[in-house]
Amino acid sequence: MCQTPNHCAYPAHIAAFSLTFTRMSASPVKVLFFSAKPYDIASFNQHNASYGFELEYLETHLGPHIVNAVDQGTFAVCVFVNDKLTTEVIAILAAKGAKVIALRCAGFNNVQLEAAKKYGITVCRVPAYSPEAVAEHAVAMLLTLVRKTHKAYNRVREQNFSLNGLLGFNLHGKTVGVIGTGRIGKAFCKIMLGFGCKVLAFDLFKDEEMVAAGVQYTTFDDVLRQADILSLHCPLTPDNRYLINQDSLGKMKQGATLINTSRGALIDTHAVIGALKTGRLANLGIDVYEQEERLFFKDLSGSIIEDDTIQRLLSFPNVLVTGHQAFFTEDALSQIAETTLASIHKLSKGLTPDDALIVQI
Repeated sequence: MCQTPNHCAYPAHIAAFSLTFTRMSASPVKVLFFSAKPYDIASFNQHNASYGFELEYLETHLGPHIVNAVDQGTFAVCVFVNDKLTTEVIAILAAKGAKVIALRCAGFNNVQLEAAKKYGITVCRVPAYSPEAVAEHAVAMLLTLVRKTHKAYNRVREQNFSLNGLLGFNLHGKTVGVIGTGRIGKAFCKIMLGFGCKVLAFDLFKDEEMVAAGVQYTTFDDVLRQADILSLHCPLTPDNRYLINQDSLGKMKQGATLINTSRGALIDTHAVIGALKTGRLANLGIDVYEQEERLFFKDLSGSIIEDDTIQRLLSFPNVLVTGHQAFFTEDALSQIAETTLASIHKLSKGLTPDDALIVQI
């Protein structure tokens, strides 16, 4: 997941603002959730005991196909990473009387912010929720790939205790490149320093705490050239779409490892597949995927997946894919629910939330 823009490798050019309005009715504040899963429902219901909102949950994602189902009088819609807040959707929400789009995530690349401004809808998000959760998942993916523990697990369950094919390498002494040193990137850097790695970073804004800890800031190309391991921790913006492409892959070390727990479209998947085929990349770990909205958060075990690109990725023995799981800890879910509901509560009172950034162009 992404971090606060002014601490990321590529700024989203946003500014904070507050939209003040007064509730004209004493009726409960209605919040309609999209892309709601059982764990969302349990967490938000638990934290709603302090607020008394009227919560309604829909499993479907928000898009033009369902937006007309939003009831008049819905104060806020609560959405997640794969909901589509297009201009059309936002216009209909405004016509229905919705005042708030509450993102229960940090990233907001799925929201047309200019349309929200035009129609007077406030957009709030959760700028920080357990950044350690995402950073630790990135490290878990890295360790799994370089020590092949996933292969060992399956092998031993079949009573095969051979070590052939399980040769890994030490992280200690390796050079780790980190793109984006926001909250999650910083947490990842600290862990890698603890492993005894040399940590290089690229970000438009140096973090002095990281410099003091031993992180060396340098250019993007220099990080690519030196890194044995490259981990992405920046938001997705129009400027950095396909940040990892055929050109940048060509600048990386032969046999490097790439980890992405941020946004799928930071990577040109077809270029990465080419790099895996030639050995330019020795390992790939992704918790995000450009076309993930068709796949992730769903049980497709009994279905035929028509996405040939993800099927090709899954065919590589040195590729590890998880389904946008990095944020998924008890700690993070609790923080997401509390921050989101607190923001909606303050907005319903005409106040500006303390924790969630109100974003708008």
